[in-house]
Amino acid sequence: MPLILDHGHVVGNASRAAIVSDRRITGLSASVIAELVAELGPLWHERHQIELASRPRKRAVGAGAKHRLVFVDRLLATLVHLRHATTHDVLACWFGVDRSTVTRAIGEVRPLLAERGCTVSQGVRLRTLDEVMDHLGADGKTGIIDGTEIRVRRPAAGRKDRDKFISGKNRQNAVKTMVVTDGDGRVLFCSPTKPGSCADITHARQLGLVRLLADGPAVEILADAGYQGLGAQTGGRVITPPHRKFKKNAPDWYEEMYERHRKAHSSRRIRVEHGIAHLKNWRALARHLGRREHMSDTVQAIAGLLSHQQTADLNLTRQM
Repeated sequence: MPLILDHGHVVGNASRAAIVSDRRITGLSASVIAELVAELGPLWHERHQIELASRPRKRAVGAGAKHRLVFVDRLLATLVHLRHATTHDVLACWFGVDRSTVTRAIGEVRPLLAERGCTVSQGVRLRTLDEVMDHLGADGKTGIIDGTEIRVRRPAAGRKDRDKFISGKNRQNAVKTMVVTDGDGRVLFCSPTKPGSCADITHARQLGLVRLLADGPAVEILADAGYQGLGAQTGGRVITPPHRKFKKNAPDWYEEMYERHRKAHSSRRIRVEHGIAHLKNWRALARHLGRREHMSDTVQAIAGLLSHQQTADLNLTRQM
């Protein structure tokens, strides 16, 4: 059944209407879903045609069995999966197709969502850490960084890198991503994932944060104690909580000053925790039971969807 766009609403069969009509199902408004369909539909079709043409063929392109899921249904199935970690079996029953069809659909749409980047305004997206730093420097805004962990399945016995995924912080198998938000908690960037044993400061260095801050525009970055040491490497552009000089028998005046500075810093950087909480509302990031190699696409796809909806909500508020 063809997709009909009417004033930002998606009208189709009963399943589509049920998914799109209630924002709780996908976390996105109908207008944002319509924009995703218009943007990603042609791109998906183009890549699909290239894939068909690249195969050795005995029949013409387009011959044989036809897709039972049109693109809009593939997109909606992916959104529901990301939002609620719905199993492929359940989605297959919902859409009336085989489980393998849903698995293939999610595998095709998820990378398209991940490549979009984070939306900061109409037509402006940030896809790399370089672009994030340029955006913050151009607008004179403060950025906030923090690492967050996502639980994953334990690697199979006998794998040589099995212990790499054990988090030193939570003692569980996890992958880690670095989240960057602005001072209002809006998500600007989520990095590709690393194994949970990687320290926050090591991950930031591997992403090139030190180089970007040392050579790029003057940007103030707030971070927690896990990033202490970056301030000296970036000319003071990374601001972390104060070091504790007295471990024992600290004077009362020092304790009072230390607590005041620590709380002032925490109150400024708390917005990144709000941004991470919004990301974790998408159940695929609460605990991932799928393949670990898909985690980077999953994290970046959800960050792009969340930032798109945040921008749409902000524009709607300004218009009212």
